[in-house]
Amino acid sequence: MPTRSETLARAASLRAIFEAQGAALVEPPILQPADTLLDLYGEDIRARAYVTSDALRGEQMLRPDYTVPVVQMHMAHGAEPARYTYSGEVFRRQEHDPNRPNEYIQVGYEVFDRVDPAAADAEVFALIAEALQGLPVRPVTGDIGVLMAAVQGLETSPARKQALMRHIWRPRRFRALLDRYAGRSPVPASRQALLAEGGADCDAPMVGLRTRAEIDARVAALHEDAKTAPISEQQVDLFDALLEVRETLPHALSRLRDLMVDMPAIANAVSGVARRAEAMRARGIDTDALIFEASHGRSSMEYYDGFVFGFRAEARPDLPNIASGGRYDALTRRLGQGDEIPAVGGVMRPGLMLELEAGQ
Repeated sequence: MPTRSETLARAASLRAIFEAQGAALVEPPILQPADTLLDLYGEDIRARAYVTSDALRGEQMLRPDYTVPVVQMHMAHGAEPARYTYSGEVFRRQEHDPNRPNEYIQVGYEVFDRVDPAAADAEVFALIAEALQGLPVRPVTGDIGVLMAAVQGLETSPARKQALMRHIWRPRRFRALLDRYAGRSPVPASRQALLAEGGADCDAPMVGLRTRAEIDARVAALHEDAKTAPISEQQVDLFDALLEVRETLPHALSRLRDLMVDMPAIANAVSGVARRAEAMRARGIDTDALIFEASHGRSSMEYYDGFVFGFRAEARPDLPNIASGGRYDALTRRLGQGDEIPAVGGVMRPGLMLELEAGQ
């Protein structure tokens, strides 16, 4: 295993690559306000982050990643266009695999530029690919925006679309919801009983944080959902076919264009994939060998809403991605207080890079 000093030295050399591109060095605090992260991700983030409290500042989290604080900083007083780089510790709780570190060094590069998003995607990907050159890693790409467009194109209620959108990054929950909305799985017995009773009238004392009005609104929403027609088998089959796309980029684009015939809602997102492919070729990326996987990125942080990528060590399936990243335009809207700007970034794990080099 590499020593901390070796990892920090590699982190500094990686950061220098991005500083040479004009990136400004930023160092967000290790302790981050928990309310922002909880607002973005809900209570699920508690399973992945270390939470503490402060008498004056309330709940705080040890920095689970850099992107959110960098976006907050940029949206508060950043110029346009802007490029940032950083390196330092991030902290992730590990409850299932004791061999995965709960603290490690991360190096990143973030680009805020509204002129040509496809070119910015290609820039971030190409710089990270160059930094990883010589290592036994293989890149894979995807686009969460294609999946989002497909959800919006489903013939179902806005409430069901919203629920599916919320769980795109949770594949199992998404699958369960899609099957339920298609009538492929039965309605839970508890819900059937509630619907049969016709309401939430109950003499039991109120406990917990939900008010009577909130409970009544939830019951009304369940009744409304029960009246919604199931999503057709054809649409579910098309969505499944989309999730199964895993080809080299040219063949994946061909398959996506075939699916567009019956899924016109994905047309703009697929055009974005094509523009990015052209920008990557202009950067010298061999797109003929580059894998596009439609479901890639669905287990990442939930702010990605477009291009996503990862570099995997195929001979070491026990390792997480050596590098990863993606586009997060929606996050700038959430944190921009009315402002927004297209943004994309990526991170690398210098400790894992050294580990791979030692094993070659």
